[in-house]
Amino acid sequence: MKSALRGIGEESQSVSWRDRFPQEDQLYRQVTAIYSLLANLYGSDKLVMKAGKLDALKLMRSKVLEERVLALQRLVYEDPTLDQVPKAGDLPTVLNEIEEEIADLIARKTVEEKIEKKIAERMQLRHEEYVKEIKMQVLKEVNGPDNPYTLKKYAELEKLEHISLSRSALEKLRPSSLEQVIGQEAAIRALLAKLVSPFPQHVIVYGPPGVGKTTVARLVLEEAKKVHYTPFAQDAPFVEVDGTTLRWDPREVTNPLLGSVHDPIYQGARRDLADGAIPEPKPGLVTEAHGGILFIDEIGDMDPVLMNKLLKVLEDKRVKFDSAYYDPDDPGVPKYIKKLFEEGAPADFILVAATTRDPSELSPALRSRCAEVYFEPLTSKSIAQIVTDAAQRLDAELDPEISSLISDYSIEGRKAVGILADAFGLALYQRHKTIDVTQIQINKNDLMEVIRASRLSPYVTVKGSSQGEIGKIFGLGVSGFIGSIIEIEAVSFPAEKGKGKLRFNDTAGSMTKDSVFNAASVVRLLTGLDISDYDIHVNVVGGGKIDGPSAGVAITLAIISCLLQRPIRQDIAVTGEVSIQGKVKEVGGIFEKIYGAKQAGVSLVYVPKENEWSIPAVLDSITVKTATTVQELMEQIFLLQ
Repeated sequence: MKSALRGIGEESQSVSWRDRFPQEDQLYRQVTAIYSLLANLYGSDKLVMKAGKLDALKLMRSKVLEERVLALQRLVYEDPTLDQVPKAGDLPTVLNEIEEEIADLIARKTVEEKIEKKIAERMQLRHEEYVKEIKMQVLKEVNGPDNPYTLKKYAELEKLEHISLSRSALEKLRPSSLEQVIGQEAAIRALLAKLVSPFPQHVIVYGPPGVGKTTVARLVLEEAKKVHYTPFAQDAPFVEVDGTTLRWDPREVTNPLLGSVHDPIYQGARRDLADGAIPEPKPGLVTEAHGGILFIDEIGDMDPVLMNKLLKVLEDKRVKFDSAYYDPDDPGVPKYIKKLFEEGAPADFILVAATTRDPSELSPALRSRCAEVYFEPLTSKSIAQIVTDAAQRLDAELDPEISSLISDYSIEGRKAVGILADAFGLALYQRHKTIDVTQIQINKNDLMEVIRASRLSPYVTVKGSSQGEIGKIFGLGVSGFIGSIIEIEAVSFPAEKGKGKLRFNDTAGSMTKDSVFNAASVVRLLTGLDISDYDIHVNVVGGGKIDGPSAGVAITLAIISCLLQRPIRQDIAVTGEVSIQGKVKEVGGIFEKIYGAKQAGVSLVYVPKENEWSIPAVLDSITVKTATTVQELMEQIFLLQ
């Protein structure tokens, strides 16, 4: 092998190439340098072996420069078929091309060596990680996932599982059947008609807080499951959520109502999915409620954007998911994720939405898709019955006046039951050492201590009476779903002719002040008295802001009463707008106003004739009459002395 290389880069002993061609000495040295470079690149032995394979060994030993260059071409280009000996004049060009090719070979070899080195390092790292993982698996198989610390935590949890308190008072006192719900018979029938049907409807439930909207909706679903024609299965879910907690996230990172997609980078998809860069859809409450009822309390407080998306789900009965990370062609995507992305999650449910807001404040699009049911405010009689029934569930005895006394301090069933529970707890604590705890008697002192400690005040401070008063009358107002009594009083004093003044509450609204001026015109029309000859002061007791025309008739009658010194019986109330011609005009909120009159113990209510259609069918201990003019009311009211 060494003898074969001796001729490479050496001139012959018998003939000196440089002596024969001294002008080609530069080319000779260039060829010699290229052979040395190849010997360093491949190694001497490998170069000789390569020359033998390419049939270039004889050419390498040739004394002819052109043939040695041909040998270089075969070696560099690795082509044994090259047989054209380059001409002497072409040698500089050919050698330059060979040098460029060798430079490329060296560059490629350098890069390949770096890549191979990195691959070797990476393989070594993977090998170490693999060995480490195998060791961890072996340790888990031998020792298990637990250690003394985790076992201690597990024991603590197990201990907590064996500790439980009895049900809370409100849970125990909550109605367990529709028959136990007091004061909502009409609303219950309406809700049954809409849900216990082969074709149940979405429903909006209106009403004040604490009247049983959530409880009734839950119990109606249980009633629906009992009929053979219901679409609800026996395991149909009742999913409850508070609308005030539902907010639209524009980043769509999370959406507990409709569901969201957890991408594998930022939102924490399951580890096995994140490792494969697979997004994970998370269905929301609408899917959890599939086949049952989704109850959203205080739906009027939901985000409008989220509301619109919910309405879309109501139409489609399905929730769609989307993610830039989802690749439908990825074979690593589980079937359930592929199904959620391609078909969406089912969301066929009945929406029961509750609100304490006025219907006008809700989205018209929502109202157009839902039937509407109205829960009534609870009367004092209903509150007293609720308290009595709750006491029976507590196995407690009440003093006779307890139920009616609690009804004075609350119009909410939930609040009334809470007051009773507080009184029960107080009585139990004070007497548990001396009596059997199963025989608790709640007396007035127990209740009054709870009322004082809770700083409660009576809901109704005004009570009607049969006695008459001059210049004082009860009007009726509405706030939300609750009506209330408005005490209106008036006094008059003779003044210098034409210089009298009319004063009214500064806090009252502009519409109510207009009613006062309308009343002034009607007073002159009906009595012939010029109010500019009197100083008249009209007052709303309590200084409340009553911005509306419905107090106009009551204000007119109060002024007439004080001017004519005619007393008005204090167990009647009136409502209606007054025109400057003395007519009683239609107003709103008749149902709620009659409720407010009942609460105050009023026995007779006058409403505009135009409101006759809105008088409740069942009045229960109150009389409602209609009137067309103020003159007609004067004849009726002033005769009741």
